[in-house]
Amino acid sequence: MGEKSAQKKKFILETARKVFVEKGFKKVTMKDIVEACEISRGGLYLYFDNTGQIFLEVMKLESQEADDVFSDSIADDATAADILVLFLKEQKKELLRKSDTLTQAIYEYYFQNQPGRKDNVLKKQFDSAVKIIEKLIETGVDNGEFYCEDCRGMARNIMFVLEGLKISAQTIGVTAEAVDREILFILRALGLDDAEELLG
Repeated sequence: MGEKSAQKKKFILETARKVFVEKGFKKVTMKDIVEACEISRGGLYLYFDNTGQIFLEVMKLESQEADDVFSDSIADDATAADILVLFLKEQKKELLRKSDTLTQAIYEYYFQNQPGRKDNVLKKQFDSAVKIIEKLIETGVDNGEFYCEDCRGMARNIMFVLEGLKISAQTIGVTAEAVDREILFILRALGLDDAEELLG
C-alpha cells in the first residue's frame, strides 16, 4: 500500500472511530461512514468490505496508540512497581472517561459477532495483558518489590477487576473513589505498603 493509500485508510479509521463512539457498533452503517468521511461508497469499499472489518481495524489502531502512549510514559529507571502503578493509573483514566470511548461499541460488537469464536480479538488482548502483567509481577517479586505466591493468578485477577470496572462504568457508573479503592486493594495485596503514596 502506497503512502497516499495508507493515509487515506488511516483517515477513514480515525473518522469511523468518531462514528462508533457516537452511535455504538450496532447502529453504524457503511453509509454513515461514507458520509462522515465525505468520500464515495466505492472509495470506502476499496479499503473495507463491511462495518465489522472497519471496527476491528479501529480497535487495533486504538490498542497500538494506547500501547505507544504507555511505553512513552515509562522512565528508563522505572521499577516494576512504577510500571504497574502507571498502568493502573492509565486504566483509571480510561474508566472515568465519560465521552470519546469505544467501550459500548466494543461490547456491542462482541455480543453480536464473537461469542465462542476462537479468533476473538478481545480475548487475545485480555490473555496478552495477563501475560505481560504476570511477567511484571514476577520481576517485582524477584526484585523484592512485590510479594506474590501466584503471579499468574494475580495478573488474571487484575484483568478481571479492570474488566468488571469497565462494565460497571458503562452500566451503573463508577466513581474515582471506587476505582482507587480497587487499585489500592490490588497494590496492597502485592505487599506495597506505600500504595496510597504511589497512587498519589
